[in-house]
Formats: sequence, structure tokens, C-alpha cells
Amino acid sequence: MPAAKAPSAPPKALSEPQKALRKLGLARDIDLALHLPLRYEDETRVVRLRDAHGGDTVQIEGTVTDSHVAFRPRRQLVVTVDDGTDTCVLRFFSFYPSQQKALAVGSRILARGELKGGLVGWTMVHPVTRAAGGELPDALTPVYPTVAALPQAYLRKAVQAGLARADLGETLPPGFAERLHLQPGWSLREALQFLHHPRPDTSLATLEDRSHPAWQRLKAEELLAQQLSQLESKRERDRLRAPALAASAGGLHEQLLQVLPFALTAAQRRVGEEIARDLAQPVPMHRLLQGDVGSGKTVVAALAATIAIDAGWQCALMAPTEILAEQHFRKLIGWLEPLLAPKGLGVAWLTGSQKKKERTAMLERIASGQAALVVGTHAVIQEQVQFQRLALAIIDEQHRFGVAQRLALRGKMRDDEQTSSSEGRDGAGAEREPHLLMMSATPIPRTLAMSYYADLDVSTIDELPPGRTPVVTKLIADNRRDEVIDRIRAQLAQGRQVYWVCPLIEESEALDLTNATATHESLSQALPGVMVGLLHSRMPVAEKKAVMSLFVDGRMGVLVSTTVIEVGVDVPNASLMVIEHAERFGLSQLHQLRGRVGRGAAASACVLLYAPGENGRLGETARARLKAMAETADGFEIARRDLEIRGPGEFLGARQSGAPLLRFADLATDTQLLEAARELAPVMLDRHPEWARRHTARWLGGKSEYLKA
Repeated sequence: MPAAKAPSAPPKALSEPQKALRKLGLARDIDLALHLPLRYEDETRVVRLRDAHGGDTVQIEGTVTDSHVAFRPRRQLVVTVDDGTDTCVLRFFSFYPSQQKALAVGSRILARGELKGGLVGWTMVHPVTRAAGGELPDALTPVYPTVAALPQAYLRKAVQAGLARADLGETLPPGFAERLHLQPGWSLREALQFLHHPRPDTSLATLEDRSHPAWQRLKAEELLAQQLSQLESKRERDRLRAPALAASAGGLHEQLLQVLPFALTAAQRRVGEEIARDLAQPVPMHRLLQGDVGSGKTVVAALAATIAIDAGWQCALMAPTEILAEQHFRKLIGWLEPLLAPKGLGVAWLTGSQKKKERTAMLERIASGQAALVVGTHAVIQEQVQFQRLALAIIDEQHRFGVAQRLALRGKMRDDEQTSSSEGRDGAGAEREPHLLMMSATPIPRTLAMSYYADLDVSTIDELPPGRTPVVTKLIADNRRDEVIDRIRAQLAQGRQVYWVCPLIEESEALDLTNATATHESLSQALPGVMVGLLHSRMPVAEKKAVMSLFVDGRMGVLVSTTVIEVGVDVPNASLMVIEHAERFGLSQLHQLRGRVGRGAAASACVLLYAPGENGRLGETARARLKAMAETADGFEIARRDLEIRGPGEFLGARQSGAPLLRFADLATDTQLLEAARELAPVMLDRHPEWARRHTARWLGGKSEYLKA
């Protein structure tokens, strides 16, 4: 009888430092090698106390002449060290018996810390100490970004081991380093060895501003990996198939243009043509339509939808909030319903708050294909929504949706075609996808368009429709609130309407509500005889709709709201926007809110009410945001400054769900490297595909999936 197999040993539990390494994302040897120091400490030399200056961080060597525990003003270990030229007192407010033993009288030690001079002589508080003797290091000591339970000593050893084991072989084909403007003699291995252990004579300024040749090597490689990944994603998408949708002469597209109550701007016509050209191709469109607040993106989307509908397909438009979705629905019903009705088609409305009966009816219309256009919130991507023939997906304010939501909408075509016929694949067996048009009122600065959005085609509406009045922006301190209320009275007397926006405090919806409710009450008292409405995120949907319709119809004079009116609300008679605690809002959010006024012929203003901090001053970031708002109304300039203030990670928001942010390159200063990487990526993919694969795998691992959204 064969011997029973010995049970395999259970997997060894991870130690706390190992768990901490995982938390930092340091799983592979290359991850450890690329975990670069935050700063460096110079332990390569010893400074004599008589040559030192107060405030310097120095390393001294001396003999302990006194060591005792004092109890006043609090318990502390007090150690006196004599280096032969002077003495220094070391103070430790938390210490271990082993430390006390190592610092006993007679011990010869090295102590490194900030030197403070006073009436009683030199002192150091909590210096780093070790036994003297042996050779001093010949390179600067790295100090790494870390988390709790991961001491520097453990992390240094782990990084050193990772650096020794990592495959740092060359992944740049011959001649590429020169074309990336890199200095000779700096391979990735040499660059990393140097950055982990720089020589003591290295200029610290070039390490801090990342202009050193070793830093340039890392940044160039990182940007090249990102460009390769984006280009691969774009080419992969170009191999997919989509329905070719050509605008027909005399069709819905031309009919809509004829019945619109306004003429399109030159910019709207240009981007409309770019989108129409994409739709006519049998390759899925992947286009971002960007335009400043009020530039007229919805009508461009409607024209794109008519091309899809005319070709016998369906279109879906998804918006992040019910208010914005309803605004689109109203506009699109007004423009398209009269044109669709003779064809037996219509526009469907789908949101999470619908009654079951209405929702069931809408789902049936979508599944039968009678609903040629479906407008809604994230409810559009729920499993029970079955399109008959989806060919165009439009996502408004695309940065408000996560990657998974955008992929789900794109997956709708495949789901539906699998259930209906073999049309889900073209003759060559390639998978079919809907065309995708993403819209954003947050313009993308050029450097971001070249890097994070390199896989997208970008269309820009860079002019506003005629008749829009410029909005005057005023910064007013909170203690001048009465003047603002006087201004509101003057606007109301002229028959105008006013928005008053309160900040959303994420930590506490209740506090949020209190702020908005208190403001609503004080304005109601200050403006007798005026209908003052209140709108906040906790209200039932029906109540929100009722309040909005009173304001849209002009019966309500003032609307107090949290930021639920940020996008899409269109009331041409509103001429004054007051933003309370403007210092708490992001720059693009402030610009979006300002865009709610100035939509009619009346002179409009935006008042930014700010509350200085306890010291009577605003923080630096808040000041920069408010200054930008006062100085410019150009959405592209606002976006550029917002990127400067926040950096790309925060600026991009949802696109970065699970995405590899640039860790080393800086889009503000590394434009030349970015342009070179952008130029070389197609050359490397075409001529050196295996090098490209290895390079992308090293830098991104499996993180490039997010680009597919």
C-alpha cells in the first residue's frame, strides 16, 4: 500500500514588516528597486563641535561622560558627550533599557541630529546614535517613504536586496537613450544604484529638483512605458470593429440642423464633422469632446446621436446626476422627439429613482428598439437593461465615472448582440464595440492630453455661442455678507434670479445640511416676500425636481443649494452666483459653478465669499485658487492652473482608478522628455516589439488595463 502523502505545510504567515511592504505595493524586486529615497542623511563625515553652527544637522563622535534619567520637567534620558573640542547634551524622551545600556558612561559613540545652541551649551533631541569604530559609509544614507511597522533599517535591507536581485538589463534599443536626450554612462542600473546611494559630493539641489542625469534616465523610461502602454491600447482598440455609421443626405442629422432655434458656432461645426468622420469608420470611436462651461456640447452629442439612429441603431447617453440627466432629456426630447415620432421611435428615460411600472415600460421600449435614444444615470448600465442594437455610447462629465462603469457601458453592445444574433462579431471574427464619445467641461491641459489621454482623440469646442455675457468675479470676505445681500435685493428688483451655493463637507452630511438650512433661514428672513428655495443631496428626488422646476420657471427668486447644481443646470434668467466658503472648493468646481450664470443677455456676476483662517489669512492653495478665479474666465487657463496647484493625480480623478500615476516625471517640467517619448513609442512598438513588451512589463506590470476605458 503506497505511503500516505504528508500534508503540505500551511503557507507561512507574513510578518508585520512584510505586510507593510505589501501595503506600500512593494511586491516585486523591481518595485523595491524603484522605491526611491525621500531624502538623504550624510553619515560620511564627523564634524567637530567647535566647527559646528546652531541649526545644522551634523554627526559628532565623542565619549559619554555622563548618562542619567531625569524626571523634570518630564522623564528623559540625558547623556553628555565630549568630542575633545566641546560637549553636547543628548536628550531622549522615549528610550529603551538597551539604548540606555549602549549610552553608558565611557562608551564611544556617533550621534547625528540637529544641533541647537543655547546658554547652557550644545544640545540634540532624539539624535540617531550608534557605537563608534569601523569605517564611515562612503555614500549618503537613504531615508525612504515608509508606513507604520516598517522601520528604516528593515526597509533599507529589503530595498538593497531587491536592487541586487532585480532584472535591470537594458530595455532601450540601441540609439534610443540619445534620442531621449539622456547623458551617456547612465544605464537604469547605474541610475538606481546612484539614487539609492549618492556620493557625498553630489549636488543636493540636482537630487531635489530631479534634474540629475540619473533622475532624467528614470523619468524618460517611465514616460516611454506610459506612451507605449497607451499606444498599444489604442492599436488594440483599432483592431476591434464597430458599425460604420454614415450620415445620410436629408436624414435626421440635416433635419435637426434645420429645426434648431440657433446657428452652430464654427467650433461646434468643426467638432461635429470630426465625430461624424469617426462614426463612419468600422473602428470604434474613442473620442473626448471637451469644451468650456456653456460651449454647447449637448447639441453636438444630439447630432452624433442622429447619425446612429438614422443608420438603424440605438444611442445611450449617461450623466453622473439625475438633475443633469433630466436636463439633457428635456433638451433632447425638445429637439428629437418631433423628428423621431413619424418613424415610430422615441427617447427613453432611465434612472434609479423611477417607479417600477415606469421603469418596466422603459426597459421594454429599449429592448424592442423603439427607444432610439436612452438618457439616464448609471441605471443605464445595470444588468437588466438590454439594448436591441446599441452603436453609440455618450458619457457626460466622464471624469465623474469610474473605469468599471465606463467599461460596463461599452460592454452593453457585446451583451445585447450575443443575445440577438451573430452580429456581435464582424466577418473576420473581430469583436464589436459601440462607438464611445466622452464629454467634459473640465478642459484637459496639453501635457495631460499628451500623456494620460494619449490614447484618446480629443475634440475641442473653443468658442462660446454668441450672446453670452462675460461674468464678473468678485472676492469678498465673509464679514461683508450684508453687502452681498444688498446686491441680491438689487438683482431681484430687476426680475433676476440668484444662486447661493454652500460647500459640501464630505465628513458629515448632517453638518452640510445644517449649513445649507441655516443659510436658507437667514436669507428667507433677510428677503421677505421672496421665495427662497433649498436643495441638498439628502432630499427625495421628487422634492428636488419640484424645487428645480420652481426655479427654472422663474417663480423662485433665490436657490440655496449644496453643490448638486454644479453641472448642467441651465437658467438664463439667473444673473448672480454667490459661493459661500469659496476657499473650500476646488478650482474646476468653482469654474463649473460660475458657469451657471451668464447664460442670458443680462450682466452677470459671481461672488466668492471666503472666510480667512484663525490667523486672518487664507492658506496658500486656497489663495492660489481664488486668485485664478478672479484673474481668468478661460476654462483652459483654469485647467492649466488647477493642474499646477493639484498635480495630475488629483486632477484626473476617476480616470486613475487602478491606474499607474507618473511617480517620477513631472508634466510641468518634463515636456521635452514627454515629447521625445511620444515620438519614440511607435518606432519602438513597430521595430522592437520584444524590447517594448519587456519595457512596459518592467514599469507597469499588469496595470495598463485602465487605459481600455
